[in-house]
Amino acid sequence: MSWIDIGHIEDIPLRGARIVKTAVGCVAVFRTAEAEVYAASNTCPHKGGPLSEGIVHGQKVTCPLHNWVFDLNTGLAQGADEGQITTYPVRLDGARILLDGDAVKTRSAA
Repeated sequence: MSWIDIGHIEDIPLRGARIVKTAVGCVAVFRTAEAEVYAASNTCPHKGGPLSEGIVHGQKVTCPLHNWVFDLNTGLAQGADEGQITTYPVRLDGARILLDGDAVKTRSAA
């Protein structure tokens, strides 16, 4: 894995998200707890809603357009017939957020 430093954890509000622009599209980075972050595609597969503007609760995000709920661990939609978002490896190094650059290069984020 090739880790890319994308910012300080305090750059993302608790239960909020920020966007990282990549060559393959926007990746949303979600802060679900004081020291817990997840990264996933910013685009809902249902109607293209911006997930970074959704409601973050537990380890899930709810799309702001039609309330599809996605598990940030697996990317799977809950309560929908089908749907999944791409998730990306992300970790904390102290208070710095690191995103796996290799994974972002090989998968489409949008």
